[in-house]
Amino acid sequence: MNDATRTALARGGIIDLTTTGRRSGEPRRIEIVFHVIDGRIVVSGMPRREKRAWLANIEANPRVTVHLKRDVVADLPGGARVVTDESERRALLAHVARAWGRDDLEVMVRYSPLIEIVLDDRAIA
Repeated sequence: MNDATRTALARGGIIDLTTTGRRSGEPRRIEIVFHVIDGRIVVSGMPRREKRAWLANIEANPRVTVHLKRDVVADLPGGARVVTDESERRALLAHVARAWGRDDLEVMVRYSPLIEIVLDDRAIA
């Protein structure tokens, strides 16, 4: 990975995220915001009671591709982990809430999707 890609990953922002459809097995690509919290790549979303399709896809198959598409264009393979531990969710979502100017952390902890992405070694080498 070159310095420009490292810099793009370090600042967070908008990416495309490709998951594998849990029923179709086909690639599913969405635009989403990611955050970097203590060096961890984290993706969340606005609180909502219904589970997002992309989250259900990750639960079925954790392989993802992060597509950088702004200043740097790169496709980075990795794995995603759904964050379910309440204390870990609260700690990570506190950062997301501040970034988004939200004051409903407990609602976010209860209803926001939250994943951590770990890029493959070959993506970060």
